[in-house]
Amino acid sequence: MNRAQRETLSELADGNIRFSCSMAEYTTFRVGGKIEALVTVEKVGRLRKIVPFLEREDIPRFVLGRGSNLLVMDGDIPGVAIQLKGPLAAVEEDRSQEAGIAAGAGASLDRLLHFCRTNGFGGAEFLAGIPGTVGGAAVMNAGAFGQEIGALIAELEMITPRGELLQLNRDELCFSYRKLEVPEGQIVTRALLEMEKSTALKVGEKINEYLGRRKKTQPLHYPSAGSVFKNPPGEHAGRLLEEAGLKGKKCGGAMISTKHANWIVNTGGATARDILDLIGLARERVIEKRGIELDLEIKVIGR
Repeated sequence: MNRAQRETLSELADGNIRFSCSMAEYTTFRVGGKIEALVTVEKVGRLRKIVPFLEREDIPRFVLGRGSNLLVMDGDIPGVAIQLKGPLAAVEEDRSQEAGIAAGAGASLDRLLHFCRTNGFGGAEFLAGIPGTVGGAAVMNAGAFGQEIGALIAELEMITPRGELLQLNRDELCFSYRKLEVPEGQIVTRALLEMEKSTALKVGEKINEYLGRRKKTQPLHYPSAGSVFKNPPGEHAGRLLEEAGLKGKKCGGAMISTKHANWIVNTGGATARDILDLIGLARERVIEKRGIELDLEIKVIGR
């Protein structure tokens, strides 16, 4: 960005902006270079001004949730990261539904589940332990243990690149495996979730059950981004990687977990390049052994 663009963006963000910000502080891999600007937005109205400006000026942008599904490359990253906070990260009851929740896209899944536990809303317990946000989970149709968040979503509110505000109901949304079909550049700002009436005790028990299952199979003590590859039809990426003898394989400070082969962990001092090289090696080995090309579940930012 040039000086004039930086000044305009700072004004539109009402000063809630950091320049030359290290992404290693904001991603669960704990790697990444410096983004040109990190903007924090708390109101839909402000976001409706910022997004069209970035679109007109052809400035790259992405929404940064909890950085749990991202690999941000090393070096300088052009563009703007947008974080949704305040009212855009709130969780409250949606009284238009019998058992509904209205959640800002910036709300962490932990916050959502805390609200569910406190108020006795069931149905989302399988999301326990996923370090993402409601918006990020919706866009990638996050799921675990055979369940997906798309099944809970009754409506999504989005902003288009031109700043238009859209409300799309369930019939207008198309979810598939780890994907929501949505035009490029649209940003989710809020989700209405259709839940089940339950009790705080039952919801808490289910959350703890899912957390326990995760601890047994996932390397939660290392920085990571969770599952790296999508499961191919009829297969499990972790099993394919394990069959290819990749558990424990290292590139620099990055390692394919010995506990779960579809997790790459930062054992200390890893760079984004280490992780990307390991991803490339894993893909090659699985193609050689099984003839199957693995697709990334994580998103790569930068080059």
